[in-house]
Amino acid sequence: MKKRTFLKNTAALAAVSMLPGSVWSLAKGQRLRTAHIGVSNMGMEDLKAISSHELVDVVALCDVDKNALAAAKAMHPKAKTYADYREMFNDMTDGIDAVVVSTPDHTHAPASMMAMEKGKSVYCQKPLTHHVSEARAMNKFAAENNITTQMGIQVHSFYDYQLATHLIRNGIIGKVKTVRAWSPKNWGFDGPAPEGSDPVPSNLDWNLWLGTSSERDYKEGYYHPGNWRKVLDFGCGTLGDMGVHIFDTPYNALELDVPMTIKNKCRKPTGFGFPENNEVTYVFPGTAHTTDTLKWVWSDGPGAPAKHKDLKLPNGDELPAQGAMFIGEDGRRLLLPHFMQLPKLIVDNEYQELDLSGTEHLGEPVREYASEGKKHYHQFVDACLGKDECSAPFSYAARLTETILLGTLAGRFPNKKLHWDAEKARFKEDEVNELLDAPYREF
Repeated sequence: MKKRTFLKNTAALAAVSMLPGSVWSLAKGQRLRTAHIGVSNMGMEDLKAISSHELVDVVALCDVDKNALAAAKAMHPKAKTYADYREMFNDMTDGIDAVVVSTPDHTHAPASMMAMEKGKSVYCQKPLTHHVSEARAMNKFAAENNITTQMGIQVHSFYDYQLATHLIRNGIIGKVKTVRAWSPKNWGFDGPAPEGSDPVPSNLDWNLWLGTSSERDYKEGYYHPGNWRKVLDFGCGTLGDMGVHIFDTPYNALELDVPMTIKNKCRKPTGFGFPENNEVTYVFPGTAHTTDTLKWVWSDGPGAPAKHKDLKLPNGDELPAQGAMFIGEDGRRLLLPHFMQLPKLIVDNEYQELDLSGTEHLGEPVREYASEGKKHYHQFVDACLGKDECSAPFSYAARLTETILLGTLAGRFPNKKLHWDAEKARFKEDEVNELLDAPYREF
């Protein structure tokens, strides 16, 4: 894959690949042939959930780790296997209808864009991309070519989150002035970059794992299989991992666009890892559900969130480990724990019973993660088959991802308020703009 920027590439491809929407979705009643890029950890969960749909045939499996590939192959012995997704597309493009991308973040966009260029529907894990420019380009290409897409934020389809969205949009706490969201997880690393190198495990193709990112030596315990989220060049920190889940419902409920300003209170940049503790303050333009502007404060890392009057609960109760609090302009609040817990209405520092009239269309809560989570996956399959519509298509996912990525970028300029021009997709502060994109390595 030659070096390129997605924005430039998208414009050229869109001009030659515009096709009617019917080309991108199968006729009702057909089966869906899926290819899976990345089948370990979350990729394995994605594989299980997608393949549990009765109309799915898994025809291709791709992973740079032979052990992960072997485990997936054992589940789907008829599927062809590959280490390089480019070879997979060259070999069997006509035999694939939809692609599931479950790789580390830095490969989301290259793999997803190639799939869309081949005319395939795409389910891509969160966050949608590693760079802002990629998110915008993927959204543009999918929209112009009417491609069925879904981002892997399974909780988007959970009952509890749909209920909170319904309540907020129906004014349960009035106009919202502030959102506070938090996770004490630590996908940051405050230490220095590793020195030296270690032998690459025999089961791993290190060159393919690096993909389009810059070349570096393999170092045990820092990248594959589990710690890449902590590293600037490969992941998006805690904000990109848990923030995208916890942001999703308030962001969706309030019908937000991207923020106007962003400020990250964190340690000085090291050039290698994300900060272990972040407090990101966003200011968004107002919507029909908010005051003139909306303040949003995200906290992550050990000890998050710090005590604040907005987060004080009745009866001295402890906050849930992860969650979000909506604060209305008159002081009414709605607490949304993460996850599989009903929201709680707080008025005058007392819990109030929720009025659930008018929520019958949401169905009943499901208290099993596997069953609840399948909704999101099966919705994608049904959309590909022309039976449903996706609730987190790239048109939504790109805006949410852009918001998340602007917060991670602010961590490279700690304690400095950054001003984002959404129309131009640029910061007022020129020194930040070079981080919106990155060249692709040939591999």
